[in-house]
Amino acid sequence: MNDAHLHMVVNHFPIIGTIFGLGILIAGLILKNNSIKNVAYILFVVAAIFGFLSMNTGEGAEEMVEDFPNIGKKIIHEHEELAEKLSIVLYLLGGISLLGLFFNLKNHAKAKFVSFAALIIAVVAVILGAQVGTTGGEIRHTEIRANAVQSAGGEQNTGEQAQGKQEDED
Repeated sequence: MNDAHLHMVVNHFPIIGTIFGLGILIAGLILKNNSIKNVAYILFVVAAIFGFLSMNTGEGAEEMVEDFPNIGKKIIHEHEELAEKLSIVLYLLGGISLLGLFFNLKNHAKAKFVSFAALIIAVVAVILGAQVGTTGGEIRHTEIRANAVQSAGGEQNTGEQAQGKQEDED
């Protein structure tokens, strides 16, 4: 298993885990059930751990693919920048979640405040996660790039490739 494969194995859980955690936290808040909120907190902590693992495997994955055809350093850099922001948000969410777990177990007066803080941070994490996932997918899936165009032969090209072909034909 190489670095790119390791990165792909661990990079999905921070996004998916946070989405599930957000849904579960909302359910816990609506139902006013600390056990349900605790499940969300545990998912957020696990998502933060996988975010850490993803960040630590990303550099090796970058080294493997950065010189492949149709993969630009600009796309990788954009993904990396967004992933760094998401990691910071996930670490914050994981820390708040540990605090929420502790407060729920102790029936602390601030437990409700921590739940709403986690909710806000989780929404930010889900939004950033969607952007990180999209930019990560664009690295190898050129068909989802904003500048992708369909060629006459049915092949997907980025706008830059299509423009180069057009210039060659002129």
